Amino acid sequence: MLEKLSKLLDVEELDRNLFRSRHHVENYRKVLFGGQVLGQALMAATRTVEDRLPHSLHAYFLRPGSSELPVIYEVDPIRDGGSFTTRRVVAKQRGRAIFNMSASFQIREEGFDHQVEMPCEEIPAPESLKNTQQLALEAGLVSPQYDQRRYMIDFRPVDPKSYFGAELSEAKCMFWLRAESEMSDDPMEHRAALCYASDMGLLGTSLQPHDISLFDPHLMPASVDHAMWFHRDFRLDQWLLYVTDSPSATGARGFARGQIFTRDGLLVASTAQEGLIRQIKS
Repeated sequence: MLEKLSKLLDVEELDRNLFRSRHHVENYRKVLFGGQVLGQALMAATRTVEDRLPHSLHAYFLRPGSSELPVIYEVDPIRDGGSFTTRRVVAKQRGRAIFNMSASFQIREEGFDHQVEMPCEEIPAPESLKNTQQLALEAGLVSPQYDQRRYMIDFRPVDPKSYFGAELSEAKCMFWLRAESEMSDDPMEHRAALCYASDMGLLGTSLQPHDISLFDPHLMPASVDHAMWFHRDFRLDQWLLYVTDSPSATGARGFARGQIFTRDGLLVASTAQEGLIRQIKS
């Protein structure tokens, strides 16, 4: 098992604007974890940009990827402007595109500054909560789903019942998360890592008003698209609060949004995702 998330996100440069994944996480269905492709694609794009950080990305998952094969990342240097840089990344396996992403980078600039407040209700400290591995053991979800799924993120639902679908609830959720290992001071590493972690928890929020969870064998869940905006600097090896909600589910798709705060209430990133939530008829 990989010890550090930074090692997973690292990509090997094969040629100019061409990269390959070095490692992957094992998925119980052998399907490549979407957050891994997001994080590695952003890291590949970053290798072609100098002195600018990503502020947004918009991605589509085109085909299921295999966690048993490396991923090739082709970067298209679309534009290098005075303040902004744009990159397009296509991820491939067996010569076929499985994912594409557009990412925008910007120089550091001063400007207007405001943000929404972190939820004001009493939120338990992450140290008082159990992580998803512990909760999965208690819920009997240790095989095959969770005993092989180690994503190197300490993920702690504030309300475990809503996360595991134990009861119907409003389509809102909160999670504490952080990297399980210490990371470098490179802000790019933390943004790629948060990209990776942001794919966890979003889609499940769209199922909370319904009598089913992501872990139900009669459900086919899959990320369809994913967008992310980085607002301020942060460290993923320190606790962040992920606040999610789902305004709509229809047509076998669930739509969810997320806001990510530091422990002292600084809004550092926002996310949005639509995913497949198709029930399989027995």
